[in-house]
Amino acid sequence: MLRKVAIISARQTTYEENKSDERFQEMCYPLVKECLEETGLDFVPGRGIDFGITNSDDFFDQRTISDGPMGDLVGTGRWGGEEKVATDGAMAVMYAAAGIASGHYDIVIVLAHAKESQVDSRNIVTFHTFEPFFTRFLGMDYTQALGLQAESYMHKWGVTEKQLAEVSVRAAKNGKNNPFAQRTDKITAKDVLGSKVISAPIRELDLYPVSDGAVCMILAEEKKARALTEKPVWITGYGNCYDSYFLGDRNLWESMSLSKAAWSAYRLAGITDPMEELDLAEISVQATYQEPMWYEGLGFSEPGKGMELFESKQTDTGGKLPVNPSGGQLCGNPLLLSGIVRTTECYLQLRGEAEKRQVKGAKRALAHGTAGPAGQFHAALVLENDEGGNR
Repeated sequence: MLRKVAIISARQTTYEENKSDERFQEMCYPLVKECLEETGLDFVPGRGIDFGITNSDDFFDQRTISDGPMGDLVGTGRWGGEEKVATDGAMAVMYAAAGIASGHYDIVIVLAHAKESQVDSRNIVTFHTFEPFFTRFLGMDYTQALGLQAESYMHKWGVTEKQLAEVSVRAAKNGKNNPFAQRTDKITAKDVLGSKVISAPIRELDLYPVSDGAVCMILAEEKKARALTEKPVWITGYGNCYDSYFLGDRNLWESMSLSKAAWSAYRLAGITDPMEELDLAEISVQATYQEPMWYEGLGFSEPGKGMELFESKQTDTGGKLPVNPSGGQLCGNPLLLSGIVRTTECYLQLRGEAEKRQVKGAKRALAHGTAGPAGQFHAALVLENDEGGNR
């Protein structure tokens, strides 16, 4: 029987356009130190952390073996092992949870980092994702794929650029309450519509900003979790799914992989109506059109009704199901880390530690991450505090 798994500590840096004054280890070490001090753990087997999982990517780091310098920070080479996850950070959390749930480990540390500022992350890095013989030579990258998907979604459901501009407006409004956020200036729909076109119809303020940052997290099995913290946050459901690799093999106006990932997580958590049974959601939105589109894949609304749900204000902070009270990825965090950042935000909410962005009475939350071109891959986690299952 699978064991219960909890997040017992989590720390994140501020997210900034450029952290060139810090090496990777300098950026990450304070987070590890704070997590260890909070829990009283160390790297001695049987008395502390059993295993380390790092989240990074050679292309984003512009070096081979991007996890190499992180080994010392998670105990590799002294007492335990380490493995790297080179996709969205939500999968690093899932990997840790699976190792604990299966009984292989009792306590796992997760360390994620990325510096998009030191490389052309939107173009050169993501260009190499594409198949080299037929699509890469066209100049495809993630931003171009987002533009194609935006056009498809908007044409299918009659969504306008003006409507989508309001997604950025709300994100920035929420981001002002988040001390870790990067993009916090007040913006208007006019500002969004007047910003530079990046990949039509997506403009600069429709798109997440280039960002540097890191996250550290510690997970534990139930008995040790309760001994190490008074406020464990339980992972009660998770799921992930890949869609077709080739964009032409998909209906870009919908997301089969998100729906399958989300409902796998809901099934494990015993959720049948996410709009009624979740208290908040932190979802990875790389460009504004994805917010209503992901609502549909997550089961918050019917197909084609995502924009209608957004405009109803039910997903505003203070609404029926607040979405991205932190401001989300549109306010800045590295592409690779978005899922673990969303998980960290849910962790803070469920512990009542989200400060000005706190959702009152939050007991159960959804964290979401995505990777690949135009949402090819999705991961979803349901998180609960001790009151979450007592509805």
